[in-house]
Amino acid sequence: MTTERIDVYLVCNAKYHDTNFARLELLKLLAEHEDINTRVADSFSDIDGIKASRLLITYTCDLRPTEAEQQGLAEFLEAGGRWFALHATNALIEFVEGKADTPDLAPQFMSLLGSRFIAHPSNTGFTIRVSDPTHPLTRGLQDFDVENEEPYYCEPTGEQHVLLEATYHQPSMGYVRSDYGTDRDAQPQMYLHPMGQGEVLYLTLGHCTGKHDMKPLADVVPVVRGSWDTPQYYELLRRGIRWGTGILA
Repeated sequence: MTTERIDVYLVCNAKYHDTNFARLELLKLLAEHEDINTRVADSFSDIDGIKASRLLITYTCDLRPTEAEQQGLAEFLEAGGRWFALHATNALIEFVEGKADTPDLAPQFMSLLGSRFIAHPSNTGFTIRVSDPTHPLTRGLQDFDVENEEPYYCEPTGEQHVLLEATYHQPSMGYVRSDYGTDRDAQPQMYLHPMGQGEVLYLTLGHCTGKHDMKPLADVVPVVRGSWDTPQYYELLRRGIRWGTGILA
């Protein structure tokens, strides 16, 4: 029996998303491992705590690290840290004449993540395909469908080993760059991005919204769980945690 404590740092703070739901679900999954010790925060300000952890998990949207925090995250990865980045971690959003824009406000941050969110069409259903069935993170998984999920269009910012992909071509109405990505045959949904001695696992799936989470853009909205309603998504989260903590062979 191992006696080693595994330190995990969870940053959960996603504008326009149900942060409370996502935080609770992730903590439940982390609690399945008796050796994992989780610290929870709503920002990247505790860089020393992140650096002292084996795994960083982020469920964020429009959370903007300072230059010093970005440098600290780079040092975390360079030294061998692992980062499991979920959904909108790579999304920084501003509004221009009533439309959502995603300017390149933190290039180092996006370089660390391996991609930058540009736009997404309305929530819809689509099929997730396993593009590398031999990798431990995807071995044994079958293609699966998700409903009421945000189909992300992202700009690559570095090397990506794509594990899951999907195909959709709808324009992103309401975004400044509404046609971005619509000419591609495949959109990465989960990939590995090496950085120094460390690595990032990015999973774009995982939209969730509570009834009050779109204020002030909308007063009340329907509750959305998207990929969280599928057992395959929870399996991906479990595998990501095991990958990041060294439990997954």
